[in-house]
Amino acid sequence: MVTRNPIVEIAFLYFEDCPSHAEALARLHQAVAAEGCAADITVIKVESDADAERYQFPGSPTIRIAGQDIDPLSPDTRYALACRAYRHPDGRITPLPPLELIQRALHTAQQA
Repeated sequence: MVTRNPIVEIAFLYFEDCPSHAEALARLHQAVAAEGCAADITVIKVESDADAERYQFPGSPTIRIAGQDIDPLSPDTRYALACRAYRHPDGRITPLPPLELIQRALHTAQQA
């Protein structure tokens, strides 16, 4: 019997004025390929403060895999048209989500 991996639903949200979104989307595709998973990636351009509230958008880029943010937010997170910062495992700040963070979230989603 062949077991098929379910399709992982991914939302990629971005703000046009944030310069890191194109590279972050490429990194997301790289992680999906490396994990060998089937994914349905929806790209959402957040264009207004109202959109930011509606999508609960903490900044660009934001990646949600199976409905979960790859980098969980604090309860006091504000939603706005802004760039987002991530942390490398060694603590350095980066505007791009680390590949390892994306891969870990993909792996978790596939195990669910």
